[in-house]
Order: sequence, then C-alpha cells, then structure tokens
Amino acid sequence: MPSGRRASNDRAPTIEEIQKLVEYPDRRIKPIIFTMCSSGIRIGAWNHLQWKHVEPIKNALGEVVAAKLTIYPGDEEEYYTFITPEAFESLNDWMNFRTSYGEKISGESWLMRDIWQTTNIKHGAKLGLATYPKKLKSSGIERLIERALWEQGIRHPLSLGTKRHEWKAAHGFRKFYKSRTEQVMRPINVEITMGHDIGVSASYYKPTEQEVLQDYLKAIDILTIKTSKIVLQKQMLELKEKTKDYESLIESKLQQKDSELLERKKRYLKDVKGLIKQMDAMKEFQKDTQKVLAELKKYRLNHMEIAFSP
Repeated sequence: MPSGRRASNDRAPTIEEIQKLVEYPDRRIKPIIFTMCSSGIRIGAWNHLQWKHVEPIKNALGEVVAAKLTIYPGDEEEYYTFITPEAFESLNDWMNFRTSYGEKISGESWLMRDIWQTTNIKHGAKLGLATYPKKLKSSGIERLIERALWEQGIRHPLSLGTKRHEWKAAHGFRKFYKSRTEQVMRPINVEITMGHDIGVSASYYKPTEQEVLQDYLKAIDILTIKTSKIVLQKQMLELKEKTKDYESLIESKLQQKDSELLERKKRYLKDVKGLIKQMDAMKEFQKDTQKVLAELKKYRLNHMEIAFSP
C-alpha cells in the first residue's frame, strides 16, 4: 500500500490576496483578518475572546508596539500570543464604532458581534440592535470569511478533478503567520505563540513573556498587511539613522581627505624648502667656482707676465 500524504499541499495566502480580502465592505473583516494573520490563532479562539483579553503594549513614548492576546482564558489549553499595532488599531476602531452607536463597551464585551442597522433605510434582512450585542461565533466568522473570499474574486469554483482550493479559508491565516514569523523568530517561540505543544522542551525551555515579545517584535513588519503610520514612522527613523550614518561616513571621509591634503601640502612645502636649499647651495657653489676661476685666470696672467718680462 502506498504511504499516505503526511501534510496537506495547500499553501498560505499571499500578502496581495489578504490585502484584497480586507477590502470587503464589512467593518468586521479587517480586525478579524489582521488579528488572525498577526497572531496565528485558530478560528475557534474567537468563541472566547473578549475585550479584556486584548492588552496593548506601549513603549517609553506611549506608542503601541504590539498587543497581548490571552487565548482560551481559564482553560487548561490557555496560552498567550501577540498581535501587531495594525491589528490592535483595527480592533480598537471597531470597538469605538460600536460605542458610537450606543453599545456599552466593557472588558466583558465580545470582540466580534452581530451586525446592526446603521442607517434609516429599511433592509430586507433582519438586523440586530446596536445596544443588544450578540456574540458572533467562530462558525459565523468562518462564513463571513468565506463570503468575502468569493465576493472579492479571490476564490473560484474548483476545476474538474480538483478537490481542494489552494489555501484554506481560516487555517490559511495560521499558515501565513507561521511561514512569516519563522523567517525572523526562533521557531520554538513561534510554536509557543501558536499554542503548540513543544514536547519535552517545555520542561527545560522557559522563556519569559518579555523575551518572547522581544522576539515577536522582529516580525511586526512582515506581519503588517497594510503600511501603517507606525511602520512608516519606523521606516522614517531607520532612514534618518541611515542618513546619519552616511553623513558621518562622508564627514569622516572628508576629514580623512583634508588630513591627506594637509599632509601632502606639508610634504610639498618640505620638498620646496629642500629644493630652495639645493638651489641656494648651487648658487653658492657657482659663486665659489667663479671665484676659483677668476683666481686661476689671474694666476695664469701673472705667470705669463713674468715669463715674457726682459
């Protein structure tokens, strides 16, 4: 009997596919997709997530650099993971939107809820009330994602003989997370943030939450779906640092060049002075030679006079 396939051959969605998906006109799609892509949570985790389970993490300047998620709180499978500033911002905007329509948001509020009528236009479908939220279960979230995939033209009917789509609707985002984070994070930390069992390593490898966070922060940029203000600011800071480095390098090179020119000038002046000394010595030599020749001429004339005298 041939051995069975150990792993499915489906892939993770591309960043372009995710960007197209979050353009679906439902306010819940962005916080859902951004959160799943940046945390790697399973679709079932949404059944337990409340606003109190999202804790923003700020730097010394008060800027949100990430947010902690507590998954399956109170359960023996409880673990923690993180989301990007982009994901936290989308969740916060969603909660603020609900507040603007009269819902009283607290730590007990479910992250995802049913939709309600936001205009005075009468709709054919029955919509809930803004002030009486009903939790949107994981099954409802999965249907929402599936609907968005089809309506955004990302998912198409399967061709004859094909049994599966290229990537799974909900689990694909988990693969996206793992594929991206392992490019920059320690694989074992990736497993921890995905709630995987790390086997015997769990008895010996005991990183602190802060250590895992520092590792996760390395992956923020590659987990960000759309370029956010924070990412732009980070890129600007990096550009400024690079500019400073270039300026320092140029200044150093100029100083080195100035030093070389000054050294050359000193050597040139030294050579010129030496040449002047040589020329002065040559002049003195010429004067001495002329004196010697004059004395010699005089001496010869005197001897000639003596020789021809009577």
